[in-house]
Amino acid sequence: MRTSLLLISLCFSFFAYTQQDCSLGIGGEDDEAITEVFQLNEAQLEQFKNWSAELRVRNGYLKDQAKYLLKKHAQSSPEDLMAVSFKYRDLLDSMKQNVRMLDKRLLSIFNDRQYNLYLELCSQLTLRPIYIDRSVNEK
Repeated sequence: MRTSLLLISLCFSFFAYTQQDCSLGIGGEDDEAITEVFQLNEAQLEQFKNWSAELRVRNGYLKDQAKYLLKKHAQSSPEDLMAVSFKYRDLLDSMKQNVRMLDKRLLSIFNDRQYNLYLELCSQLTLRPIYIDRSVNEK
């Protein structure tokens, strides 16, 4: 009984750990879908476009660094490749952090209806929503 309880709790903790964030995908191919689904007003749309462009610049720079890193070390020793893999992972992590930061910015300007729609969609997709403090507004 105790073993099966431990196994069940490990399975639940594994599922909870592997649950992905519910990312909006600013700066990607879904920009138009985001504006349509959440019915962004003019002010929100202007900020959204600016943030989308900012993310493309930020992550474009990181992508260029990653490509250069891989090209530079194409024929490297296994030890060098291991070090390169850590640098490459750091670049990918930075890109993910940029996406999350800009998703949080957009979520912070959502009105209650838009934010509740976001939470509902994340729930339907069984993804972990990005929670923001609704009492503080960037405006």
